[in-house]
Amino acid sequence: MLRLLYNLCIHLLAPCALLLTAWRGWRNPMYRGRLMERLGYIQPGFSGPVIWIHAVSVGEVQASTPLLRALQQRYPQQPLLVTTTTPTGAQRVAALANATLRHCYLPYDLPGAVRRFLSRARPCLAIVLETELWPNLFRECARCNIPVIIASARLSEKSVRRLRWATALFADVLAQNVIIAAQTAGDAQRFERLGANPARLHVTGNLKFDLHIAPQLREQGARLRASRFAARVVWVAGSTHAGEEEIVLAAHRQLRREHPRALLILAPRHPNRFEQVHQRLVADQMVHTRRTVDGEIGADASVLLLDTLGELMLFYAAADVAFVGGSLVPIGGHSLLEPAALGLPILTGPCNFNAADVARMFLDRGAALQVNDAEQLYAALASLLSSSAERTAMGERALELVASNRGALARLMLLIEPLLSPLRSEAAP
Repeated sequence: MLRLLYNLCIHLLAPCALLLTAWRGWRNPMYRGRLMERLGYIQPGFSGPVIWIHAVSVGEVQASTPLLRALQQRYPQQPLLVTTTTPTGAQRVAALANATLRHCYLPYDLPGAVRRFLSRARPCLAIVLETELWPNLFRECARCNIPVIIASARLSEKSVRRLRWATALFADVLAQNVIIAAQTAGDAQRFERLGANPARLHVTGNLKFDLHIAPQLREQGARLRASRFAARVVWVAGSTHAGEEEIVLAAHRQLRREHPRALLILAPRHPNRFEQVHQRLVADQMVHTRRTVDGEIGADASVLLLDTLGELMLFYAAADVAFVGGSLVPIGGHSLLEPAALGLPILTGPCNFNAADVARMFLDRGAALQVNDAEQLYAALASLLSSSAERTAMGERALELVASNRGALARLMLLIEPLLSPLRSEAAP
């Protein structure tokens, strides 16, 4: 009965989702085209079985990058298919694409769409990042004998409460063909409460700790800083959302009274908000430059609007302090690990429920500071930007945390390799 009700709801919602995506495409070119992929009509691209990785958006694609590299190294001839839900995630995959890796959108969780997708993609293994739980998708994978691994799996207490009414629905699919590689013991316990098979539960850690930092990135950041904003104190507000820019800009105005040449690098999370944030800066009469428009950052510029994709890490590498967005509004917080891996002191808001364990770890170890409003953000920035010793100590603690928690990729590969052993046997001379 519950499954029937779920399918009824998903069939009613799918046309609305298609119309919404089409409407977004009218306003935002990134959403145009490829609508039929949402219904499972993907272009068959590989002749043999495919390793399929689903990473919903930019953050998950970033987290999956070490896994993709490891799979390509271990199985160099094996095709990889990466699905995303968002166009921004698709853009990040496009930057990684090569002869054996391609992208398409994940279909809606309609039984027919899922069957079409699986029959065309022909995956031999599905690896789903973090918290993508789709009953029809998992059920069809079980029917087709496709093993599923939820990698770097996380499940908040809030999500468990929200899904409690559907425990029977999820227990049905999680107990069948799904291996859960949880980030923490707490995540594993919450998946078990949702109905996961305890024999298929493993605690492997968070893949995001295994993020790859290009050896030359720090040097590139130093060169960028020397050429564009030398002799200025610089802080980044990364992956901000609506409602956060106002707080960030209020704190920056106060900071400029103490540090008149302080530069804020403001990086909104979503490209469709770049113009909106630009107009906000104009309305606030903040002297600013745009990364995509202005070649130079004027000496009088107070803000650099980072209206590009894929450059946030570079600007973290050029900064003194990082504030990580999605945390002053109830989004759940974005990854603290990217600035941490570069040894930056980190500021974050109170809304970190997407990765509460990681945030708590950083806060408890003094590798990050929590700020709740513009006044607290200003005070933390003023303190850190006035003390290089304090910045260095916080950055070193952040680096130590990242280093001590690496290893999730190796533990995940131990779960993946037995499922792919037939592929290695076929590839053997």
